[in-house]
Amino acid sequence: MKNIPLILMGCGGVGRHLLQHIVSCRLLHAKLGVHLRVVGVSDSKSLVLTSDVIKAELNDNFLSEVCRVKSDGSSLSKLNDLGDCKVFSNSESRAKILDIASVLGKSTGLALVDCSASSETTGVLTQVVDLGCCVVLANKKPLTSTLEDYDKLVSYPRRIRHESTVGAGLPVISSLNRIISSGDPIHRIIGSLSGTLGYVMSEVEDGKPLSQVVKTAKSLGYTEPDPRDDLGGMDVARKALILARLLGRQISLDSIKIESLYPKEMEPGVMSVQDFMENGLVKLDNNMQERVKKASLNGNVLRYVCVIDGSRCEVGLQELPKNSALGRLRGSDNVLEIYSRCYNEQPLVIQGAGAGNDTTAAGVLADILDLQDLFP
Repeated sequence: MKNIPLILMGCGGVGRHLLQHIVSCRLLHAKLGVHLRVVGVSDSKSLVLTSDVIKAELNDNFLSEVCRVKSDGSSLSKLNDLGDCKVFSNSESRAKILDIASVLGKSTGLALVDCSASSETTGVLTQVVDLGCCVVLANKKPLTSTLEDYDKLVSYPRRIRHESTVGAGLPVISSLNRIISSGDPIHRIIGSLSGTLGYVMSEVEDGKPLSQVVKTAKSLGYTEPDPRDDLGGMDVARKALILARLLGRQISLDSIKIESLYPKEMEPGVMSVQDFMENGLVKLDNNMQERVKKASLNGNVLRYVCVIDGSRCEVGLQELPKNSALGRLRGSDNVLEIYSRCYNEQPLVIQGAGAGNDTTAAGVLADILDLQDLFP
């Protein structure tokens, strides 16, 4: 039986679903000859470790209790029955993780899994890679940090997996890596990489006002608590940056042209969420309806996409042919079109659910298992 020791950073929606998947897949993984040995879990306030990281693990009952406590919005420090586990504060956790990485990296190996949404994990991630450990990411921020940090993270490409940073469970990164390693140059990528904005634009296309669509999307749980986090385009820009860097572009987030769907006078620091939802959104309806109508007169549809074409990397609204994969997009699916020498006239199209905690966690789990050959 191959054992993969792992530490999970981030017990939010994705992290909790990952723990649930690990527990529920024990029988399946046993048949595959793999055991995921969770030695530690952390949130923004605490790190909980098993008493013996070399031999022991946090058992499945404990992991289920972690999920329950975190789903209630509490900190890991509120866990009732810690048994022999050790608890460390946030200020102590980085040094402790590095201590474990220095030991396990040279013996059993260690996978550090980042399901947080924090930029503060970048430092420890860049260091554990040098200690011989593996890194699995759902968190986009470490890969969209400085070029120096990015280069450190990917310096050992076999030890890093980050499929879920772009398309949740969709095989985007692995497909691009296969094309690149085959010597087939990719010259253009265009994709709808936000389930929220994909839903919004397909609904607006049907003639519904933007304000109504955003309010509906928020009530369905498709948007962030503040929908401007989606409408501003920053999440899509981070995904575009990850793809561009994968293609070898030496660029930063500041290099990407980002079109926001709301003006500066409606930014979070200027207008409250309530004011934006009740008074700001409706002011955006006319302009959006005019742009949708103009696209329709041209035989096109309007989609919020990322475009990587040569040195160009931008995010925003684009008119696209109705009969293209992106033009036919409905609902909250993600769609990516990849153009290369082999996929020139007809692009490689990847489409499917590109969001959701369950889907994203499944992608993270697949990434962890993909590393198993690196473990004794």
